[in-house]
Amino acid sequence: MDEKPGYLSILHLTDPHILPESDDTLLGIDTCYYLNKVIKSATESSHNFDFCLLTGDLAQHAQAKSYHRLLVSLKKLRIPCMCLPGNHDDFQVMQTILNDKNINCHRQRLIGNWYIIGLNSQLKGSAGGFLAQEELTFLEKILATETQKHVLLALHHHSVPTNSLWMDTMIIKNAAEFLNLIGRYPRVKAIINGHIHQTMDLMKDGLRILTTPSTCFQFKPYSTSFALDDLTSGYRWLKLYPDGTVETGVNYIAEKLIDLETNNQGY
Repeated sequence: MDEKPGYLSILHLTDPHILPESDDTLLGIDTCYYLNKVIKSATESSHNFDFCLLTGDLAQHAQAKSYHRLLVSLKKLRIPCMCLPGNHDDFQVMQTILNDKNINCHRQRLIGNWYIIGLNSQLKGSAGGFLAQEELTFLEKILATETQKHVLLALHHHSVPTNSLWMDTMIIKNAAEFLNLIGRYPRVKAIINGHIHQTMDLMKDGLRILTTPSTCFQFKPYSTSFALDDLTSGYRWLKLYPDGTVETGVNYIAEKLIDLETNNQGY
């Protein structure tokens, strides 16, 4: 892949919750329709993306049909895509369908001065997150070996509190162990995740922690229980510079979510 002069341009998409049939809806909306709107917005922007990260809950119902529909949408990007699982996903089914040269579930990518590493934070049978020992071993092996590259980590679940009580019951259970491991490797410049359907951008001990709005509906921040926000669908862009600098921002599409069931108590 050719790297642009000056920086690597990354598109982050998350939590599309794609449904198996074209007439299916989730909380009243057609999630695939809004994913396609987000992709159109991103491809028509000035960013000219090199690479796309998708961080889980790719499907609402983890059926082959859902992932086939997702694949059709992602091909419109015409760039390589790394697909990671969320709590709603079936990683085995994902790997069967999202497995071509550009769009796949490979979990590491070296591009220019940057190493992009994807982690699986799924905890079977739970909406919450956990990083199994094999994930931590996988991560540390790369960090100990690739000593000259800056690192961007991507995963589904959040590792720091959101201050939404219901959401923080699903935080990575061994987040402290995870963050302590990363703390030994200053070349890790940022962590990016999905799951929380809202935007965060904060620094913790010199580490940038980023979250991204869903390509469908958003959760209301600082909520004690499940609540939907009135924001529309969005994505995050990142510019990764050779010196380890990260520049980033969030874009929302202009179109509002039509028929969103804002009084619903869950999904």
